[in-house]
Amino acid sequence: MNNLSLLFSTVITDDETIKLLDGAVTLYKRPTSHQWQCRFKLATDAWHSASTGSDQVAEATTQAIAIYETVKVKLASDLAIKTRTFRQLAMQELALAAKIVQSNPNKRTHVDYIHIYTKYLIPFFGSYQINDITQELVDDYVAWRISKMGKNPKTYTQRRHAGLYKRVIERAREQGLIHRNRTIPLLEVAADRAEIRPAFNQQEVNYLLEYMQDWERFGRNQCSNHMRRLCRVYVEFLLGTGIRQGTESMPIRWKALQWHWIGEQRYLRIWVSGKTGPRYLIARHFVTEALERLIAWQALPYKNLDAVIEAKLDRKVFVFPEGDAPHSLDSVFERLMIESNLLKDATGKNRTLYSLRHTYATFRLADGIDIHTLAKQMGTSVGMIERHYSKLTPMMSAERLAG
Repeated sequence: MNNLSLLFSTVITDDETIKLLDGAVTLYKRPTSHQWQCRFKLATDAWHSASTGSDQVAEATTQAIAIYETVKVKLASDLAIKTRTFRQLAMQELALAAKIVQSNPNKRTHVDYIHIYTKYLIPFFGSYQINDITQELVDDYVAWRISKMGKNPKTYTQRRHAGLYKRVIERAREQGLIHRNRTIPLLEVAADRAEIRPAFNQQEVNYLLEYMQDWERFGRNQCSNHMRRLCRVYVEFLLGTGIRQGTESMPIRWKALQWHWIGEQRYLRIWVSGKTGPRYLIARHFVTEALERLIAWQALPYKNLDAVIEAKLDRKVFVFPEGDAPHSLDSVFERLMIESNLLKDATGKNRTLYSLRHTYATFRLADGIDIHTLAKQMGTSVGMIERHYSKLTPMMSAERLAG
């Protein structure tokens, strides 16, 4: 008997379904397609279906099993099973609005919807995967919109933008593109009034750093443990540099790390390519110890960070021992916040990885770092620092101001 036939519980014919893995996965063909599709039930009792991309049974079987196993790994790691760009989902909303306008040309509201999607939301967010949208990106959209309009939009207009943006996020969630525990930031109305963003105080940071020492070792499986170990170092790196999480920090390679000497004192210097252009930043001293642990865990063929820097290693820093990198660490960080009871700040707002950048800014201002130096370190503008942290500065300097 052919070994492949052991996977099937029924005789194979093109006009019926095929059961794989003791019935866990079903192969079938749609009437309008020659390619085999696969479907299986998730732990949530929802069905997941996908194309195998093949019209050959043997090849389709292998692909279906690979899809099934990949989905299981993603679910175990709290990752979304599918992914879509903002543009792909917004186009579905656009089609709906266009259909209403076509049937009733007097529906001016939906004409406005089309205008907002095509001129603002899609041009800015279009190329981003839904799960890659961060609070900083949303903040940047607000600034970009003011620049494009030449003014701060009225509250009514802001509500329209926020509502249409939210429709896309809700559509993504309905289609299972966002994990149930993942929080995608929404557009806020009256964004011209800057609010203090969620951050950690020193006591919470101390607790978090201590908590992660055990937390990283007790995941549900090896994949979960890998995510936790990498997340711990990543959290320390963000806290010690103020770098943007995601697109600015995840691509960093070991060769971007250098020693910067002032007299006999050395400092870890990192070359970063950010949205405001390339820059050097200086890491806090404790980042060195975190990177040393990462080197040991990844089993790099180097004795320590000195040797890695000297070798100018052309390999990403934030990867698993096998060399592959996670798409995002947002979900595992959110789990960390929930399990450590640190998810909410004093005002009830959820903390995210981006909160570590705000924490860095708050601590450095408290240390007396001037806003011009801080802006260069963080790759942002003085105006942005003043906008979000100017209210904090007098309180941080209360002792000196009181004399």
